[in-house]
Amino acid sequence: NEITGISIALIDDQRVIWQQGFGHADLENDIHATPETIYRAGSIAKVFTAAATMQLAEQGKIDIDQPLKLALPEFSIKTRFPKASPVTPRNVMMHHSGLPSNFLRGMFVRQPARYETVIEGLRDEHLSFPPNFVFSYSNVGMALLGATVQKVSGLPFDDYMDRNFFQPMGMTRSSFASPAVTKAYDRNKPTEVFTLRDMPAANLLSNVVDLSQFVKMHFAEGKSGQNRILSAASTQEMVRTQNANFPLTFDSYVGLGWLLNGIEVPGGGIVASHGGSLPDSHSMMAILPEHKLGVVILSNSATSAVSVSKIAAEALQVMLEAKTGIRTEPVQAVRSPERAPNKEELRLFNGHFDTLVGLTKVSTASGKIDVEAVGHHFQLVPHEDGLLSLKYKVLGMVPVRVGAFEDIRLSIATVNGRQIIVGRIGGESLMFGEKLMPTEIPDSFMQLIGHYEIIDKIDGPAPNHIVLKEDDGLLVGEVRFPEKPELLLRIGFQPVSENEAVTAGLGSGRGDTLRLIREDNEERLGFSGYQLRKKLN
Repeated sequence: NEITGISIALIDDQRVIWQQGFGHADLENDIHATPETIYRAGSIAKVFTAAATMQLAEQGKIDIDQPLKLALPEFSIKTRFPKASPVTPRNVMMHHSGLPSNFLRGMFVRQPARYETVIEGLRDEHLSFPPNFVFSYSNVGMALLGATVQKVSGLPFDDYMDRNFFQPMGMTRSSFASPAVTKAYDRNKPTEVFTLRDMPAANLLSNVVDLSQFVKMHFAEGKSGQNRILSAASTQEMVRTQNANFPLTFDSYVGLGWLLNGIEVPGGGIVASHGGSLPDSHSMMAILPEHKLGVVILSNSATSAVSVSKIAAEALQVMLEAKTGIRTEPVQAVRSPERAPNKEELRLFNGHFDTLVGLTKVSTASGKIDVEAVGHHFQLVPHEDGLLSLKYKVLGMVPVRVGAFEDIRLSIATVNGRQIIVGRIGGESLMFGEKLMPTEIPDSFMQLIGHYEIIDKIDGPAPNHIVLKEDDGLLVGEVRFPEKPELLLRIGFQPVSENEAVTAGLGSGRGDTLRLIREDNEERLGFSGYQLRKKLN
């Protein structure tokens, strides 16, 4: 996978039983990766921010089930859900707050502003969903939690984490830092490192030695040596399923800070994990709480996204067998025979779908289920068991199996009147997308269809192609980035008034507001803090 540097540590209760680095921390200067190599741990930071919130809750300074605004009075956001429950620290930690996933202006740049600036930016935005409705991963939410930790403790967030977590656990090489200062690579070539503004969500710098200390603390029910970091009740609550009875959960279970799906270890009980995925590097921290086994993997490479999860799952399985004798033989998937789509499938799968990879257009005019997504062509193939597999169409014509799709099966389920695409990967199910219905597009939006440019200068990756268009009764936005010119990102919009539309679909990055605004005597679009101007040509 052309990974430049990667380090790993395996933990059995209070012992690190193996740790090693592979490849290079600095390829140009021939510096090899070791367990001590510092990497960008990315969103593993969220587990620490959640732990800090729980620590302050134990001291009576935060009530995780009361409105966030009580602990952070300066927080405010508009809502279209007046009867919904409030945003609380608990639903922020479980990514069911309804907050936008991101506030894009100034989010991923060379020199970010302080993360607290997101509070002011959110005042003109809307909740994306009612709280406690659907899993919607939110960097913004974790930035607000970090601001809450800072507010109620009286210490800057990074100082609080150093004094109350890193120092007492002996994590001597860990820090919350902005901007990031590590090297990163893409296919063994140096790549420019940009920084996420939302420091409590993603700006953790660490190594596998230090992160092993956090894992050991969790296994010791909150103690690190003689130091009490968290109560046993807090560590248990953080890995308890919080969303088991929500209608849109499927198998996408979450704890507080920890995610409880995505990595499968048969026979191992709950697998609590959190990865860190940045464009230039990837990481994974995963534990089996029942057996007190853990793994930490950090990498400095853009190409390691799949590897860190795969290695984590296989390492935990090997350790589980060595420690307990539990051994699960690989299940050879029996592929149900393919068949032609029936009339109901042709009807259901015709139209626009919002999916994990953006807006997808599906046509059944050929008698088959043809899919167009991210600028590529695919085909959904029904099987005798009622599920569908995905094939890539070479040159847009010949469907072939691709290894990455082999284990994915899709189906449609109706939940609360919504037609949901359910994806099954191994033994787990997740919400893969939703069928979108055409809606009437107000003339105010139709008049602004065309090509756009962002007015604000962006000190980081910026799109070079932004289009607002109509496609078979759906208002559609299209974006391309110069770094990935072959990738076309498409999103559907559903108008909610003459002047506002929201990104269609359910989950992360959905429900955000596109506004029509008038400024400097011209009509503009406003989205997530940015203003966009229609190009003249």
